[in-house]
Amino acid sequence: MKFVRYNKQGMSERLATGGAVVDGTLNSEKILDVARDQVRRFGEAKTNVVDIARALGTSHTTIYRYFRSKAEVFDALVAAAMLDEEELARTYVDSEGSAYQRLESFVLALHRRKLERFTKDPEVYKLYRRVLDERPDLIHDYAARMTKLVAMILADGVRKKEYKIDDIEAAAEVVRDAVTVYVHPAHVEAAAKAGHPLEPAIKRMISTLNTAFRSGFSIAPGKRA
Repeated sequence: MKFVRYNKQGMSERLATGGAVVDGTLNSEKILDVARDQVRRFGEAKTNVVDIARALGTSHTTIYRYFRSKAEVFDALVAAAMLDEEELARTYVDSEGSAYQRLESFVLALHRRKLERFTKDPEVYKLYRRVLDERPDLIHDYAARMTKLVAMILADGVRKKEYKIDDIEAAAEVVRDAVTVYVHPAHVEAAAKAGHPLEPAIKRMISTLNTAFRSGFSIAPGKRA
C-alpha cells in the first residue's frame, strides 16, 4: 500500500507499503475501490470491513462512518456497477445514427459488459448476482432508469419519422421485457457456461422490434397493463 501524508503546505510524501493509497481524503469511492479489490482477491465470503480498513491503512470504525455494515458496502459495489452500465447505455442515447442502430448498439453493449464481468471479474460477478437476488428494489430502480433511456431513443425515432409509435412508454416497456433475457446476469451466465452466444439472437430481436416500430406500434386505449 502507499500512504500519502499531507503537510501544512499541502505537499505529500508517499510511503511504500503493499496495496492501496491513503491520502488523507478518504471517501466512499476509495473505500469501494479497495473493497472491490478485496473481493476480487479473496472472494465475498472472505472479505470483511476489518480487511478493507487494513488495506486502506485505517480502522474499521472509520469505514463505518461511510457504510453501516459489510452488506451496505457490497450493495454499494453492485449499485456502482449498475451506474457504470447506465452510463454506458446513455452514450448510445446521445450518439449519432438511426434509432435502430442506437437501440441495437445499446443492447449489445449492455450484454457485452455483463459477459465481460462474468468472464474477467468472476468474484465481483458472483457478488453482483447474489445482491440482485436479495435486493429486488435495486433491480426495479435499475430497470426503470434503463427503460427511460430506451424511451428516449424511441422518442427520437418518432421525431425523425423513423418510427410510428403512439405510446412511447409502453413501447419502451416492450423493449425492456424483450431485452431482459439477454442482459440479466443469470441468463448471461447460463448462456456463457453452455457456450451459447446470444448476440445473433439479440440482433434478430432488435430487427423484429424495429420492423414493428416502423410499421406502426399502437396500444388500444385501456389495454395497457
